[in-house]
Amino acid sequence: MRRSIPGLQVPAITVTFALALLLALPGCSPAPKDGPAPGPDDGTARPRETATTAGTSGPWESPTTAVDSVAGTVVRFSTHSETLNVTIDEDSPATRDFLSMLPLTLTMEEFAGREKIADLPRPLRHEGSPGSDPGDGDLIYFIPWGNLGFYYNASGIEFSDQTVHLGRYDATPQELARFEGQEVHVEVVR
Repeated sequence: MRRSIPGLQVPAITVTFALALLLALPGCSPAPKDGPAPGPDDGTARPRETATTAGTSGPWESPTTAVDSVAGTVVRFSTHSETLNVTIDEDSPATRDFLSMLPLTLTMEEFAGREKIADLPRPLRHEGSPGSDPGDGDLIYFIPWGNLGFYYNASGIEFSDQTVHLGRYDATPQELARFEGQEVHVEVVR
């Protein structure tokens, strides 16, 4: 015997659609907590990976290792005759975006007797990256100009939210001067 509500008729197509919808909804549940984080196209951090596979790792990630932080990554700046290694010691949206651009070629120039600078091909995604109080030996990203800076005479320069710390290097002003006006190849070495 079929029960019905007086005056209510439900077409078979409506019932079929409702059942199909109920079966499809479990596939729309939120990602698990260990799932991917927002990606680089939206200006935030790259996915936090528990394991990587070939073809899914970024340029600074080994295809066989887990990546939770880019701190400790070594970036080499080199000309035909000079080499300068920078150790990335901040894990921020700006450092991750910088690393995603590599390899690339830049030209360095002197600026104000305090730093060597190099223009990047595009601005870094820096939202959420902390400002810094730069010191000698710091590689920084200067937000208003969109360039890198290698500080060697930072005395008197104070904290700025427009200066994002990327890493540290060990070179004298004379060693940095050898990079001026030359094509500098930039790549991740480990």
